Amino acid sequence: MAITRDSELHTRRFSRNAGLGVVLLGFVAIVFGLTVVKVERGSKLEGYDHQPRVSALPVEPTSAVPAKTEVEK
Repeated sequence: MAITRDSELHTRRFSRNAGLGVVLLGFVAIVFGLTVVKVERGSKLEGYDHQPRVSALPVEPTSAVPAKTEVEK
């Protein structure tokens, strides 16, 4: 015996699933768009090659007065 008519439960479940599908597609579109923008601006990309990057190192302060050595004291 086949059920041919959808009940109210099936209709509500379908609308929830459709809404969730739209939200997921929107999320995928946002992530894809951000990826495309990031790839197009490839000049600022720096790959991680297990070496310290100069741009990520902290800036060392430079002093105008040279430090005294042990011999000068």
